[in-house]
Amino acid sequence: MDRFHEMQVFVAVAEEAGFAAAARRLNTSPPSVTRAIAAMEQRIGTQLLARTTRSLHLTEAGQRYLEDCRRILAELSEAEDAAAGSYSIPCGQLNVTAPVLFGELFVAPALGAYLDRFPQVNINALLVDRVVNMSDEGVDVAVRIGHLHEPGQQAIEVGEVRRVVCASPAYLARHGRPQRPEHLREAKIVASSASQRVSEWAFVQDGLPLTVPIEPRLVVTANNAAINLARLGWGMTQVLSYQVAAAVATGELEIVLQDFEPAALPIRVVFQNNGRVPAKVSTFVDFLAERLGRDVALKPIKQRG
Repeated sequence: MDRFHEMQVFVAVAEEAGFAAAARRLNTSPPSVTRAIAAMEQRIGTQLLARTTRSLHLTEAGQRYLEDCRRILAELSEAEDAAAGSYSIPCGQLNVTAPVLFGELFVAPALGAYLDRFPQVNINALLVDRVVNMSDEGVDVAVRIGHLHEPGQQAIEVGEVRRVVCASPAYLARHGRPQRPEHLREAKIVASSASQRVSEWAFVQDGLPLTVPIEPRLVVTANNAAINLARLGWGMTQVLSYQVAAAVATGELEIVLQDFEPAALPIRVVFQNNGRVPAKVSTFVDFLAERLGRDVALKPIKQRG
């Protein structure tokens, strides 16, 4: 087994935190992964992975070696791509990341349309509600909500979202429409822990930030669940505007307390720009930015009527 392949195995084990998961990712057998790691540690003369019956984690030497392996493999991939002409023809593996619900609603449909147009490209989409380190995890393009891009990255703004409070017309008819944020203390609240705002909601009042404590009777782990409960008239929830744009457009949900909403957050398509951008990245960025830029759900939200 050559050293480059050993590095690929080691990176897979480290990122998947397990031999079996790494084997599935590499489409090989767990014993071959185990042998590769053992051979690597024997040749280097140090332990890279600390193993117990229940867990696996990198040693200090393993962490340093992981960073070096990622850099070396990235340079090798770039050299091969350049030789294959990928800087002029979209081809190869494209790694994309986006928040879960945003990715499901807006990015996933774009991925299929892009692949239909560029048949030599394959895409791996990482949809997670965390900020992915693009360099460390080999991500080519990211969709960010908020001011989250790093030095050395280029960002194209494609829209904006606001943090909104909403409820169904039926709920508002029964319980009344809150006129000020503090009125939420009397409301039935369903909160999503995915938004990380389970005990307080953010507003702006008289130009100053305002935090209102809330006591949700129901907490769910997914934004979609909170939105569906609000649509069914169970209570009020606070989410990002794009997540309820369709329900607001059809009248299933209504937004309240609009005069107290915090400032809008930008939506940006982010990519590494070191002077040489592969064709697969530049074409996908242009494709996604154009598609998101004309989506009305990512504009300032308007209620029906």
